[in-house]
Amino acid sequence: MRIGFVQLAPVLGNRQTTIARLDRLFASVGAADLLVLPELCNSGYHFSSRQQAWETSEEISDSVFVRYLESVCAARNLYLVSGLNERDGGDLYNSAVLVGPRGYVGRYRKLHLFMDEKDYFRPGDGLPVLDIGACRVGMLVCFDWIFPEAWRILALKGADVVCHPANLVLPFAQRAVPVHALTNRFYTVTANRVGQEGDLVFTGCSTIADIQGNVLLQASESEERVGVVDVDVALARDKRITPRNDVLRDRRTDQYELLLRG
Repeated sequence: MRIGFVQLAPVLGNRQTTIARLDRLFASVGAADLLVLPELCNSGYHFSSRQQAWETSEEISDSVFVRYLESVCAARNLYLVSGLNERDGGDLYNSAVLVGPRGYVGRYRKLHLFMDEKDYFRPGDGLPVLDIGACRVGMLVCFDWIFPEAWRILALKGADVVCHPANLVLPFAQRAVPVHALTNRFYTVTANRVGQEGDLVFTGCSTIADIQGNVLLQASESEERVGVVDVDVALARDKRITPRNDVLRDRRTDQYELLLRG
């Protein structure tokens, strides 16, 4: 199958301009099965207040942005994972949604909030893996990258591809995520944004890595672009690292009690 990222600069508080930028980028895409967009793609990131975060949020069931993604998926027969400023009742979540040719499939709510996100969002719970036929999709968002437990749980649940919408400002994740791909033997797609909001400069370098930790494709630090590669999903379902070693079966869970103590 063909998987990839859409690297762009969402516009803070201006959903329609972001959609126009996406239209231009989608027009350059050939065949693709699964694409990943950046974190908080419907709203922008660096809010000036809780009020701005609230005003730029959307309920999934009534989201202009999600309906737009659905229309793109239906027209192009593909799946999209996108960051979403999600409103649910009186709460906000930094979420990722999976949308396909037949509409909305599911969501993930960011577990590990970064810096000022703690002022606006509730942390999520759960690490879903969603089967889209061609592959099984896991989702993480931005700062989740630094927590190996989340990646391992997605592997244990059978994820073939982990989609990672991001608004990275630190320069480390693009090096670290391919290591998670290697240690769990699945594909990873980090879709980072570019540009600047206030005093935050985003680091771009959206990255696709394979089951051996090889970087298959990486974007520049500043260019808006779409990147797509061919992958063999069957390879992600073979967890053998040698003929006698399997990265999941060889775990010594009897020795990992400390991980459960918090």
